Amino acid sequence: MHTVEIILLVLMLGAVTGVASRYLTAIPLPLIQITIGALLSWPQAGLHIGFDPELFLLLFIPPLLFADGWRIPKRELFGLHRPVLLLAFGLVFITVLGLGYLIHWLLPSVPLSVAFALAAVVSPTDAVAVSAITRNLGMPHKTMHILEGESLLNDASGLVALKFALAATITGSFSALDAARDFVWMCVGGLTLGALMGWGFSTARKNITRRLGDMAATQMVLLLVLLPFAVYLLAEVIGTSGILAAVAAGITTNMADLDRGEFIHERLQTDSTWSMVESAFNGAIFLLLGLQLPTISRTMIESSDYPWWELTGFVIVIGAALLLVRWLWLTFVVYGRFFRTHLPGKPPEQPPQRLLVATTFAGIRGAVTLAAALSFPLMLNAKTPFPARDLVVFLSTGVILFTLVLGSVALPLLLRGLPKPTADHAEEEERLARIQACQQAISSMAITDAEIAAHDEKWLTQHQEIIGLLTKEYRRRIEMMEAHQAEGEEDAESNADGTTDSRAVIERKQRYIIEQELRLRGLQAERRAIYAQRRKNLINDETMRGLVQEIDMAEISLKRRLAANRRQVA
Repeated sequence: MHTVEIILLVLMLGAVTGVASRYLTAIPLPLIQITIGALLSWPQAGLHIGFDPELFLLLFIPPLLFADGWRIPKRELFGLHRPVLLLAFGLVFITVLGLGYLIHWLLPSVPLSVAFALAAVVSPTDAVAVSAITRNLGMPHKTMHILEGESLLNDASGLVALKFALAATITGSFSALDAARDFVWMCVGGLTLGALMGWGFSTARKNITRRLGDMAATQMVLLLVLLPFAVYLLAEVIGTSGILAAVAAGITTNMADLDRGEFIHERLQTDSTWSMVESAFNGAIFLLLGLQLPTISRTMIESSDYPWWELTGFVIVIGAALLLVRWLWLTFVVYGRFFRTHLPGKPPEQPPQRLLVATTFAGIRGAVTLAAALSFPLMLNAKTPFPARDLVVFLSTGVILFTLVLGSVALPLLLRGLPKPTADHAEEEERLARIQACQQAISSMAITDAEIAAHDEKWLTQHQEIIGLLTKEYRRRIEMMEAHQAEGEEDAESNADGTTDSRAVIERKQRYIIEQELRLRGLQAERRAIYAQRRKNLINDETMRGLVQEIDMAEISLKRRLAANRRQVA
């Protein structure tokens, strides 16, 4: 099968499995995709795909890490930075060191540098797989934010460690001093380059769109999708970490978007595009894992000196050691900071021991581990194959399956037994943000001195009457939210642009236009208030995106009706 046909088939299967997972809610999506991939390739005449390791790493890793950096809640990432860094860097270092020696002890035929490389491959976790498993199971928000931050940064730290281990394997030498110096250069240089390129792109995009408006929205979104590849390639060329550069570019670009609230169409296209890219690429990776699984298993069973049951035992020992190291690190090193770290103004919480165990089992390996394993070079040089490459890929694949299946069984059981949190700070923050937005909308409708001087008494009377009606409507919404009404009622009220009772008393199209113009002004003031709340860290990125999306959709609908009414009046 040709490469183009394979890509189209994998993308189609990714979409189909995504739909199927909505019906098979008891089975995590990654497991469905792996199973389908394995079934497609299991027969001798099935679908078999060969990979260019460097191309595979370039194709999948930069956009996924950029998207993670772009979407992750920044306030929580920075506010919970201590436990995140302890997991993302400290735990990765301990895992690579301890697990590397364990693998070399279990498999003496595997060189120590290759054992360290394998340990680096299985050190990154996959928050996407955790989200797929824990969806609707009540994983505490703070714990999920820490897992997302850990997954974002340990992808980078694990892959940087892998690069050093591979270099030691290929060159046959290793210097701790040189490695430390190179590590600092790769990390600092990668983060700096990514932040500068993200800022440069955002500045250029801001200048272009301020002149052209949303006319260039599609082109800007396309350039944004290509940005992580450009950042990654440039970072690798100058010898820094392309992984960290992609992460930094994603974070910087998202933070720069806080000053671009007026470009609705571009924002909506960007959100939908990245959702599609993330879904397609994550689905493709797990499908490719399933497609590779039968071939990897058959190759190892036929060519290895170890029987299949012993290979399976190695996978279980390595997977169990990963979880044990994670549990020990959480218990004795991170526990106090991990669970007691809290956002400013929020009291610390003392969670049950079940949450510690659940956080341990949430260390699921996934897309990045597979991509890193398949990126191992085929040859050390022109004549020498890379030592134990097939075994490394097999063990990495086995660890992914081990942690994924174990997490799929254990996490639902553990999370169902957790007590519900006493208060949901995100919901309270959203309620306060909605109130602030309504108050800002009321203030925006006041008639200015310039408008009074420029219009006659009739115009002023019409505007004052409609402003009174809209102000009453906004105040009613505020009273409902202050009385802690159901969220669904608030949303319905906030989106009722064309169905209020005030419309029944407006008989002429001109009155409609005045009302719609004032509503539009109010919506724009609401959005400015939401962005201002986010810049002050009073709400997080998730809350901001949800509220802004509501306002965007209402504004698009209102603008269409306003344009139609203006044409009728004209």
